Amino acid sequence: MKNMLSVWMIAACLLLPLPMVAQTNELPRSTPEEQGVPSKALVALFDSLSALPLTDMHAVVVMRHGKVIGEMFPKPYAPEYRHTMYSCSKTFVGVAVGLAIEDNRLRLDDRVASFFPELLPDSVSKDLADMKVRDLLTMASGVKPDWNMRSRGKEWIRTFLSKPVVAPGTKYAYDSMVSYMLAAVVQKATGKKLTEYLQERVFTPMNVTEWAWEESPEGVNTGGWGVHIQPESLAKFGQLILDEGRWKGKQLVPAEWIREMCKKHRETGREVYGYHIWHCGGHDGAVRADGALGQYVISILDKDMVVVMTEATLGNGRDQRRLIWDVLLPTIKDEPLPANKKDYQLLQKKKATYKLPEVKGKASSAFASNWENQTIELGKNPFGWKSLRMNFGKKEVMLTVTETSGKTYELPFGYKEWKTTSMDAYPPYSITPVDRFKGLEGPYWVAGSYAWTSKEEVQLKAHYVNWVSALEMTFRLVNGEVELHVQTNYIKKPYSIKGKLVK
Repeated sequence: MKNMLSVWMIAACLLLPLPMVAQTNELPRSTPEEQGVPSKALVALFDSLSALPLTDMHAVVVMRHGKVIGEMFPKPYAPEYRHTMYSCSKTFVGVAVGLAIEDNRLRLDDRVASFFPELLPDSVSKDLADMKVRDLLTMASGVKPDWNMRSRGKEWIRTFLSKPVVAPGTKYAYDSMVSYMLAAVVQKATGKKLTEYLQERVFTPMNVTEWAWEESPEGVNTGGWGVHIQPESLAKFGQLILDEGRWKGKQLVPAEWIREMCKKHRETGREVYGYHIWHCGGHDGAVRADGALGQYVISILDKDMVVVMTEATLGNGRDQRRLIWDVLLPTIKDEPLPANKKDYQLLQKKKATYKLPEVKGKASSAFASNWENQTIELGKNPFGWKSLRMNFGKKEVMLTVTETSGKTYELPFGYKEWKTTSMDAYPPYSITPVDRFKGLEGPYWVAGSYAWTSKEEVQLKAHYVNWVSALEMTFRLVNGEVELHVQTNYIKKPYSIKGKLVK
């Protein structure tokens, strides 16, 4: 009987959603004062970041002298959740190129066309023939950016090589498909996908295993976007850049290559670009990996400091970086500061209180009976939803989602709290490449909050906490028809979706 009970318990555990694997608390921790930073400066930084308009902070990690001195994960976000990093991925590509050069598989002056003879157009122009690896690294391919190319077809390499090329190496033109071409070049040169190559050479020695990278329809890591990784692993990567490719005394990436990456190679108006890494305007001693919606891995070379930020912002990100320069850096000293127990305790207390706002309003409404036991059939929408169903409990709404694919899942929404669950479906995404999510594995985790914002209007907010997206859904019933307005955290204009109630 005891053995049978054990079998049932194991089976029950296997049926439960698996928790996220956390590679957290591996980096050494320190009080800020021991590393020459006042605790109150970190409090001021975190408070200021949390107050930015049109911004949801998801994670901030601050390191000095190789030690974590401050971090915040506003609820419902947590250290174990991965985050999609958009164009921060480009800096990972830059590191992979350097490794391939070290391995004598690649040279900066190698011609891009030479790697893909079977995919070249019938007529190869002189400019296409002249395009070099160096030109891709500096965003000077000579190809006019086509941001919809990745959303239209499956042969990305062939399509890129068929585009007109004009004077490669002369004009800067930022383009994620250029980074994709670099990823394809490294894969062709080494025989390994970037995930395999970087895992073997960099991430295994750093004990980073919980990460992934989207793949193209051609089976190549997407290069210009698609890295999915935990914040502490990002901090390790930032420290690797800061320490010129060394990790715990071992040279993982050639120091000369890291220095070359971080040199000024292109001026882009207000900004300076290296080899797939940015200089930080406002502070000459800093470089950054930089991704859409405010993803940053900042290595502040002259201060021996790393700052990681993941978020969803509709601002341009300069305010976030300016807070680092104006609020944090002026307080830093080269020597340890006297211990300040009061300020350090305040920092620890504040760390536990940061959270994103729940939906404000009432827990219930008599109008809820109009929605109970009815299905909301929806018109065409960008989220792939066929229908929704709301069931109201005591201080909880359970939303049942049925997708056009037929997949169904349930999401709980709490009142004055975030309720988190996993789902076997893809989260909303601000870009639409063909085969998006290929190379990534679920489950995806969703935190929900709800409230009645008026007698006849209920609002549900969902944060996809191991992704980047959030949705604010407002439901109204008008003359027997459903009006659903969905505001995403990556587009300012809300979507209006019509629907009808069906018993």
